[in-house]
Amino acid sequence: MSARAIRLLQGYLWVPRELDWDAAVELPLAIDLSEGEVSVLVDPIEPPFAFFDDGTPANTQRFYQLTAVTLAERDPGELHPWVEELQAGLAPVLETAPAGVGWLLFEDLRTL
Repeated sequence: MSARAIRLLQGYLWVPRELDWDAAVELPLAIDLSEGEVSVLVDPIEPPFAFFDDGTPANTQRFYQLTAVTLAERDPGELHPWVEELQAGLAPVLETAPAGVGWLLFEDLRTL
């Protein structure tokens, strides 16, 4: 089996417009895991919804789509441990982001 691109995480980050924090700059472009490297793609996007659950208008935030991908010869279903390690690698940046920065990331083990 040859290596193929596999998505590990997919999700969104949002940042209040008044904050000077850019997810595309603050997050690493790659994370080295014990079994390979993961590329972290961060793209600015339009808000994917109009309001948050609390009624806050989504247009008060800057939104980013985050996709984490890797090249692997394994079946995507075998890469759950990679996702856990990846989340641990992203946690220090996300957890120390300024107040108001939010994120919602999902495991998404699919080939691209």
